[in-house]
Formats: sequence, structure tokens, C-alpha cells
Amino acid sequence: MVSAPVQYSKPAPETVVQGNAAPVNRRIRESCQESPTDGGRELRFMALGTTCRWVTVGSPEAIRRFDGEALGWLAAFEAKYSRFLPDSWISVLNASAGGAAVASDPEIDRILALCHEMHFLTRGVFDPTALPLIELWDWRRAQIPTDPQIEAARQCVGWRKVERKPGSVRLSDPGMCLDLGGMGKEYAVDQVALLARQCGLTGALIDFGADIRVTGLPADGRPGWHLGLEDPNQAGRAWCGLAVREAAVATSGDYHRGFNAAGKRWGHILDPRTGRPVQNGCRAVHVLAPSCTLAGMLSTAALVLGADEGLRLIESQPGAEGLLHGPQSKLSSRRFYEHVAS
Repeated sequence: MVSAPVQYSKPAPETVVQGNAAPVNRRIRESCQESPTDGGRELRFMALGTTCRWVTVGSPEAIRRFDGEALGWLAAFEAKYSRFLPDSWISVLNASAGGAAVASDPEIDRILALCHEMHFLTRGVFDPTALPLIELWDWRRAQIPTDPQIEAARQCVGWRKVERKPGSVRLSDPGMCLDLGGMGKEYAVDQVALLARQCGLTGALIDFGADIRVTGLPADGRPGWHLGLEDPNQAGRAWCGLAVREAAVATSGDYHRGFNAAGKRWGHILDPRTGRPVQNGCRAVHVLAPSCTLAGMLSTAALVLGADEGLRLIESQPGAEGLLHGPQSKLSSRRFYEHVAS
């Protein structure tokens, strides 16, 4: 069972790898666009490779403090963990695969411990070392890899081959890569939601690429936040909405990114156990959970596992509810519809 949501702390001023935080910070801030909402304020920007936004409710002083701390934290987080930045900690680790261990810090150790717990809980469906397969199946190339290519990539995948101890991490085999794309945004959402409370906001909605967590209350007087759930059969349209308070919502689906070849559609979500895209008929999974990290892990793992096994996984976690869009119908946990907005 996944433990209670982690109470994340602010990053220390000194980290193991300082990274490229200043240029990242500048890029994020230059993308910011502010607009008013019903009694609150929305800020949109680009970070972590996706469109991010937050809606904040509170005094102008609290909002200014939150913006400064949260944007600074995000820049440091992206500079440290983005595999697309050559001097990030994770890029240094990946470049050392098969060689010496790389120094880590308490935050890194905590994140990797969480990855280990998720890997165990999902019986290997969540695997942060699956990057060789992800790159092989790049949906933008629209090309099916050969069986030997898939098998060669699979030899570089395996969470159990990551050697961890406090203060250091080693990727045992050449060609291995660590990628936090399966939980990094969700972890960041949880951290920023915690910062919102610490900065004295009375309400905040944190949304990083449709991974969402809310805290406090919205400015319009409603007793909770209303979040639309996208219809996988009509992208861009909501099929229903949830009324949410002090919780997170994440959606995983294969309908936005993929390609058609050999008479099939191949989505971008892979099953690391087989080395191939998921093809079990499940189009999307919505999960409501106490933390965004948990919601995101459950939604992706349930999509890979399929309707029946995926629903059992969601229902095994206290406070989690979910709905899966199966090939013929929707399958939901027992109390999911109690959260649907009237």
C-alpha cells in the first residue's frame, strides 16, 4: 500500500548539482501570462515540458510571495531532473550508466524511494527505467520497431538494476536511463500545493499538464473546486465534472499521442513488461486521490493493467476513486460518482 502523501520540504539552497536553474527560471517567467478569474487570479506559463497554470485566492501579498517561491522552486526542480538538460542531475546519472555511482541528496533519495514503492505496488508496470523503450517507440516517427530492437531495449530496462543507497545512485548496466516523466509533474504539483498553504493562500488550484491538485476554497463561494474530465472519444470536451476539495485528480489516456500502422493504432503508453504499447481496449483512466503523485501513478498503471485489474489497484488505495473508459463501457470504483458535480 502506498504510504500517506509525503510532506515535501523546500529544497535546500545547496544541491548536489546546481544545474541550469537561472536560464530555466528566466524562460519560465518570460512565458507567464496573468488573468483575473471570479475573485481570484490565474497564472499560465510553460514549465516541465507542458502548459502549467495555477489559480490562486488570497491577499495580494500572499499571492506575490507564492508566485516567487513556487516559480523559483519549479525552475530548480526542472533544472535538476529534466533529461533534456545536459547538466541536470538526471542527465549526469544517465551518462554514467554502467560506471561509477553518482552522488544524491535527501530529496533525490526520497523521490527514488517513492519510485521503488510504486514499482512494487504496480507489479512492475511503473518503471522509471523504461526510457529506452519510450525512445524506441517514439510515436512521432510512426514506425513499429522490430522484435530484435524491442528485445535489445528491454535489456536496458529494469528498476531492480538501479543500485541505491543513502547519498548515491548507480545504474548498473550501460544504456540504462532514468526518467521521472511518469511521476515528476505529479510530485511537483504536490510540492507547489504545499507551498500555497505555507504562503498563506486561502485557496489554490495547481494544474501541470492536466495533473491537478486543489487546496482551500475557490473565490466564487462554492464549497469545492469543479474540474472537468475529458471525453477520450471527443478530445477537448468534458463528459462530466468532479466537485473536489483538498484532493488531486489525474487522467491517463492514449488518445492524444500515437500513430497508425499495420492496421492498428499504437498509443504512447507502454507496458514495460512486454516492451510494447498498451492494447487492452482501455482508452482513459481518471483517478481522484489524496495526492497528485498517487493519482498519476494509479491512473497510468490502471490503464496498462486494463479495466478489471486496474480498478482493483485503484480500490486498494485508501482515499482513491477512479473510472476507466473500457472498450464498451465505463467501469468505476464504488464511490467515484459521489464526487461527480451535480
